[in-house]
Amino acid sequence: MNLYVGCPIWAFKGWVGDFYPKGTKSGDFLFEYARRLTTVEGNTTFYAVPAEKTLQQWAAETPETFRFCPKLPRTISHAGKLVEHIAEALRFVEVMSVLGARLGPMFLQLPPSYPPGMFDDLRAFLQDWPDDVPLAVEVRHMGWFGSPHHATLNGLLSSHRMARVVIDTRPIRSLQGDKILEGSVYKRLLEARQRKPDVPILPEQSEQSEPAASFFFLRYIGHPQYEINEPILDEWVSYLTSWLREGEREAYVFCHCPDERLDPWLCRAFYRRMAENLPLPPLPWDEIDTDTPKQERLF
Repeated sequence: MNLYVGCPIWAFKGWVGDFYPKGTKSGDFLFEYARRLTTVEGNTTFYAVPAEKTLQQWAAETPETFRFCPKLPRTISHAGKLVEHIAEALRFVEVMSVLGARLGPMFLQLPPSYPPGMFDDLRAFLQDWPDDVPLAVEVRHMGWFGSPHHATLNGLLSSHRMARVVIDTRPIRSLQGDKILEGSVYKRLLEARQRKPDVPILPEQSEQSEPAASFFFLRYIGHPQYEINEPILDEWVSYLTSWLREGEREAYVFCHCPDERLDPWLCRAFYRRMAENLPLPPLPWDEIDTDTPKQERLF
């Protein structure tokens, strides 16, 4: 049973003097990040594939318990049929294998323009995906969330022991778009709400007879006001507590926020709530002296 928590990025200058110690240089961001959290959602790989030397450096700067979860490049996921990019996907897997034990599940984010009518294409692509490389799949076309496509997709992923990415945008749906918010951090919240998919929350496992994935992949889009997150976090704590207790399972939880400064604090708050229910090891963050007492006031 393992719970990994992290952010979508680590190279954020706005964390210096807050999440990162004062004076932290950009070249030390990853090292400092991995001293506090346990995974990162690798969004940078969506835009460019890192060089082998870069990956070796990432592995050297992080402990063996840390996990990178890279997103497949958009030249694979957002370029029409997936089957036409299988060779490129396999090359990507080979490149990322340089991370060794630090490589967590990869994830394939499909665009809203990829409908259930492309099911055969997705099935063919997943058939050629390496069995020993965990993969999570995120769909955004609303057709995947209705009958019969929801169950069909779950069955396909289950047959390959793959996970279905769950993205929860409920916290940022609660804000009304008042004109008074123009120019404030809440304007960014409104913009984030427009960019993020408003899709159903369907975390249940497939009822197919095939074995399901042994990992869970949640992308949580939090609200800058922590109290708005609390009831939704309580739901996830309850769900994941039960899910993790059922066997040798892992959960990956990535916390986003329109105000990026708060991403790590949302991670820490979530982990602490989970630790009240499960015998989890201390978060690395809680074992080091950050030398910034004011941090506790963020949440």
